Amino acid sequence: MIEAEQTAARTADAARGQPGPAGDPVATLPPQPKTVRETGLELSMLVELGAKAMYSGAKIPLPVLAGKLRLSIGVMREVLDAMVAEQMAEAGWGGDTDLDLQYHLTPTGKQRAAEYLARCRYAGPAPVTLQAYREVCLRQSTRQADAPRIGAAEMAAAFADDHLDVAVCEQLGASMQSSRSLLLYGPSGSGKSTLARKLGQLQQGLVAVPHAILVDQDIIQFYDPLVHLAPSLAARQGENQRSVDARWSLCQRPVVQVGAELSQEMLDLRFDSANGVYQAPPHFMANGGMLVVDDLGRQRVAPADLLNRWTTPLEAGIDQLTADGGHKIGVPFDATLVFVTNYAPQRLLDDASMRRVGYKIQIGALTEQNYRALFRHQCRLLRIAHDDAVAEHLLTRLHGPAGRPLLASYPRELLGRICDFASFSGIAPRLTIATLEQAWVSMFAGCANGFASPSLPPAPYNAYGSDPLLERI
Repeated sequence: MIEAEQTAARTADAARGQPGPAGDPVATLPPQPKTVRETGLELSMLVELGAKAMYSGAKIPLPVLAGKLRLSIGVMREVLDAMVAEQMAEAGWGGDTDLDLQYHLTPTGKQRAAEYLARCRYAGPAPVTLQAYREVCLRQSTRQADAPRIGAAEMAAAFADDHLDVAVCEQLGASMQSSRSLLLYGPSGSGKSTLARKLGQLQQGLVAVPHAILVDQDIIQFYDPLVHLAPSLAARQGENQRSVDARWSLCQRPVVQVGAELSQEMLDLRFDSANGVYQAPPHFMANGGMLVVDDLGRQRVAPADLLNRWTTPLEAGIDQLTADGGHKIGVPFDATLVFVTNYAPQRLLDDASMRRVGYKIQIGALTEQNYRALFRHQCRLLRIAHDDAVAEHLLTRLHGPAGRPLLASYPRELLGRICDFASFSGIAPRLTIATLEQAWVSMFAGCANGFASPSLPPAPYNAYGSDPLLERI
């Protein structure tokens, strides 16, 4: 009885647009509109979408058409009644109830649908209004006092296999609590990008994401299944699909990652002339989640300009995007910014810009103890028998003479190469001094046999990226 009453209370809260317990999917998704008026859209917009969805020419049942537009049966009845009244559509019986009605376009309807498609080819779920999106973004913001946050025990467990220093874990945890911007810096190969992605995966709670947003008479395509990932089935328990607005999808908090390809043009709306819709910029799609800017300093936008472009709108919670013709659109902007670089921060940002970054955390070489533990852990993951003598050889005979820092990417990379050579030879991978040195030689250039060369000085430890290993290892 108590559980039933709690479920009823959560559903009532959702209907009033009030947040329920953290992560409660019923409280996250808006309630289902029962009428055209409750959708916030003009009837003419829904008629246009309905006509485009029916343009294939085949008869389509009422529930199927409602599913295509993600609208309730009640809303679709209003839309189709209007289309029949305008002689755009006709209905025929296909069963025993009105739910079995099948609709098709008349010649007039086909002509109108062709005109609609010539202007805008979007024929997916009905969009939500920008105002509705603003309200939902505000309710599910991580900056809300009651937003779910990861605790110290969960944080320690999540990074247990990374063998980070305790001080680094504490700094990462504090940054997650604050939802402020974060700069991860250190040598290439220290695992910064991997840590950034893991922080994104540790975000707590779920978000409601619209398939499309209507701004004036323009549609912004928003939902991306590669970015807006579905939650686990357990997280969806208690969600009544008939009581929620199907124009929204319940998702994990997004993690959007951009790198050196980021340009000034990508920071604004992009009009897709072929389909007649706008594509959302990366930082807009990251709303409610995290935006990771990898390889900071390699973009075609200066780091200080990039920071200035986002910091003030982020503090205000509103970004101004530009539509065709120069029209400005105020959209919600609520994401945690994570910058990743192997440059010295002072080389990229002046003091004023540095103050605008919430947390600055250096990810450097591991201690010898942590490096040994990580090497052993990677052996277990790759099912290679660990050998203490070989691990000792790695530290004292390879890393030491070559001057290579103990970076987090090395163990998996070396062991992966051992597996590659073994697979090529058709044998099981084994960790020996010979196989380790073979992997080491294949990894590094500029040293005779992969070891310290008399013609070249040992590679010095440089915290800001002289190491040739790829950052994303």
